[in-house]
Amino acid sequence: MKIALPLVAGLLTSAATPAFAQSAPSPEQRAEAIVAKMTLEEKASQLINSSPAIPRLDLPDYQWWSEALHGFAFLPHATNFPEPIGLAASFNAPLLKQVARAIAVEGVEASTAMTAAGTPLALGAGRTYWSPNINIFRDPRWGRGQETYGEDPFLTAQMGVAYVTGLQGPNPDAPAIIATPKHFAVHSGPESTRHTANVTISLHDMRDTYLPAFRAAVVEGRAGSVMCAYSAINGQPACANTFLMRDTLRQAWGFKGVVVSDCGAVRDIFSAHKYASDGVAGSTLAVRAGMDVECATESLFDRNSFGQSLNYVNAVKSGKLTTAELDKAVVRGLAARIRLGLLDRIPASAPAPSTINSPEHRALALAVAEQTMVLLKNDGVLPLGSRVLKVAVVGPLANSRRVMRGNYTMRETADLPSVLDGLKAAMPGVQFTYAPAGASLSDGDVVPTSALQTEDGQPGVTVRYYPFKPDGKPAPTSLMDKFMRAMAATPADIPSTTRVEPLINYEVFTQPLLPDGGRVVASGYLVPEVSGTYRVGVRTITGSFKFGDRPEVKIQNGFNPSVMPVFETVEMEAGKRYPFTAAMQVPALHFGELDWQRISSQPDADLVAAAKGADAIIAVVGINSTLESEESSIKLPGFNGGDRTSLDLPEDQLKLLLAAKGTGKPLIVVNMSGSAIDLDWAKTNANAIVQAWYPGEAGGVAVGRVVAGLANPAGRLPVTFYKDVSQLPAFEDYAMKGRTYRYFEGKPVYPFGYGLSYTHFSYGPISVKPRGSSMSDGVVVESQVTNTGARAGDEVVQVYLTFPSAPGSPKIALRGFQRLSLAPGEKRRVTFELSQRDLSTVSPEGKIQVLAGRYMIHVGGSQPGDGLPGQSGTFAVKAPSVLAN
Repeated sequence: MKIALPLVAGLLTSAATPAFAQSAPSPEQRAEAIVAKMTLEEKASQLINSSPAIPRLDLPDYQWWSEALHGFAFLPHATNFPEPIGLAASFNAPLLKQVARAIAVEGVEASTAMTAAGTPLALGAGRTYWSPNINIFRDPRWGRGQETYGEDPFLTAQMGVAYVTGLQGPNPDAPAIIATPKHFAVHSGPESTRHTANVTISLHDMRDTYLPAFRAAVVEGRAGSVMCAYSAINGQPACANTFLMRDTLRQAWGFKGVVVSDCGAVRDIFSAHKYASDGVAGSTLAVRAGMDVECATESLFDRNSFGQSLNYVNAVKSGKLTTAELDKAVVRGLAARIRLGLLDRIPASAPAPSTINSPEHRALALAVAEQTMVLLKNDGVLPLGSRVLKVAVVGPLANSRRVMRGNYTMRETADLPSVLDGLKAAMPGVQFTYAPAGASLSDGDVVPTSALQTEDGQPGVTVRYYPFKPDGKPAPTSLMDKFMRAMAATPADIPSTTRVEPLINYEVFTQPLLPDGGRVVASGYLVPEVSGTYRVGVRTITGSFKFGDRPEVKIQNGFNPSVMPVFETVEMEAGKRYPFTAAMQVPALHFGELDWQRISSQPDADLVAAAKGADAIIAVVGINSTLESEESSIKLPGFNGGDRTSLDLPEDQLKLLLAAKGTGKPLIVVNMSGSAIDLDWAKTNANAIVQAWYPGEAGGVAVGRVVAGLANPAGRLPVTFYKDVSQLPAFEDYAMKGRTYRYFEGKPVYPFGYGLSYTHFSYGPISVKPRGSSMSDGVVVESQVTNTGARAGDEVVQVYLTFPSAPGSPKIALRGFQRLSLAPGEKRRVTFELSQRDLSTVSPEGKIQVLAGRYMIHVGGSQPGDGLPGQSGTFAVKAPSVLAN
């Protein structure tokens, strides 16, 4: 489908060009003219993500840091699309391009507003987005795999190019937004060792698996920026890695854009990897390798970034770095800002109506969420339609809102429909009985305004903001110093501000009322609408929580945004007022929530009672994007430091599924996760399984529509669903042997590319013709697809190659895909053009080559042998060839 979206360009207007730039024709020449007028200190200041203004040169402030993995990350009501792993499950690159375009439109409006409000250095105010994440999800234990497009290099490359081109717009030389594929390269966990790990990787695995998506994003997508990673690769830190940054990115691929470091990665060159003698030497190595902008985490709190740029000043003064090397980096960064039009145009007034979460974008979010749903099993129980009258809904995620939104977002959750809400909306004639689960490893949701009262009975809570007292010490120089000082600082005796807030929901990216940190104290009453057992608590870094007359609970999580709430389990009656006080002691960025979750004190009995008289049970289970996350301090059964240690569902959820099965009623399992879960039990025992990922703001509605049959699922797995970690090599081992569908020799629970539909398809014979003078130049593949069922539906047509036997070749590889919408009985001819690079494999020595010999090609709804329809054939390549890197 295609949704009409406004043009990004319409949000900008031209303005007079500054005099110093009028005579130089190209962005690089114009940047050189500006840089030539800068002092050494001014040049160095522009290498930090919070780049300060240089008024005498008419150069404004600029913030390089913005995030947009699946929505603009810095607004609480920006459209929240499905997590990228779910977007990949759509196997629909054109639709992903639309998503990226919508994000760009909202981002330009938000950037315009921030700049107009006088906060150009606020996170998100710039137009360089540190997205997409095109690392390879090589191991399901990696906590950030949810941010990626899965385990396959080809799928990741195609989706990455779609996202980059959608975000930047049709003209990469005058982009609306500059995309920044990350994390270059190889990076994929463990999170706990990402700052210190030295990954040993063969040239074969580098060019076969870890680099192709980056090459496509740069060469085909013409991404304007790339982010280098934390870890060291073959002995050199990524942001100082000459093979990656110089030999591959800039020389082999011809990249002329900006390289930005991951946050703190330049510091790691010296402090974590010990690859440089000091910070000055580490910064020198990064610039010399080709890095242009350092994300210095200290600049989060210092809006004047000259202090963080001293390493570059000292590098030049000591002779370690030449002025020419420094200038080259500054010019590249400034040229990017010129390409964005930020020195030629002034932001237009905000569009009317606003594009932020516009009706068009909400419709797109629902359409995309529906396309991410993967039907893994169905014995005929789905779709429910109007065949059932009573349904029991169980599971810890059935009525969760937070799980919908995924990570890298500050989307408010109060108005996000849960799966239970979506089911009720899709099937208004069905009687649903909801049985809360027991206390699971689930997040809880922000307590809504409707359940909060101030001391004098107003909606909301009373919040007092206490700044820190001056301690007389010199200003801290690092992020951790600031954090530790904030934790030990003494708040003022009198609040600087007291006001009624609608709820307690301070996201990590929220701009604070306390610019230098302080203590936030919220007090009021909880007033539940439904009687029952609740978990109530605070999610914060450091603070406390007191409920009623219970003892105060102290909270200490360390500096990390991925923290679970500290809950108290309490009984509450509907309409009764329960006093509480929540305190959060924070640095300059606030982070804290008042969360709750209604649970059951006797979940098995409640499930049996709910199932009595029901025609079916829907169990909504899974994990969440806090448990699997970026580097964190979480250590719970199955989770450690952001990564997973097991592929199992939490133990209480497995017990719940057993209890549901024991009722004898048809069981539909909806699993929500950003990675592979062991669904072996469900495959054997459930009647239907829907993999729903973290499906975004419309995800609850999408699940309801799929279960009801109002939407026909056609998503495909972008990762292999293994049975357990015993099927995998060690997490720390980056060699691809035994990993992903291309090299895995075992039997998965569900394979990559798999997914069912409510209709059926058939394939006609395939034809293979040379794309040029011979097959070695590439091939054109054709087949006919027919919807042989009684319902309209989508088919994801996939093309797989099996290569001539040779060392280094994968056993099979995806080389094409198209998502088609077909009416009942409709036939459509599909054509795939496979390039010479599509036919290539990589030798053990790292040579990219098209082998001579016979190739097997399969066109179908999944991999050959997975039980879905398709056709196979062969063709031969007579003459081998070698391709450029």
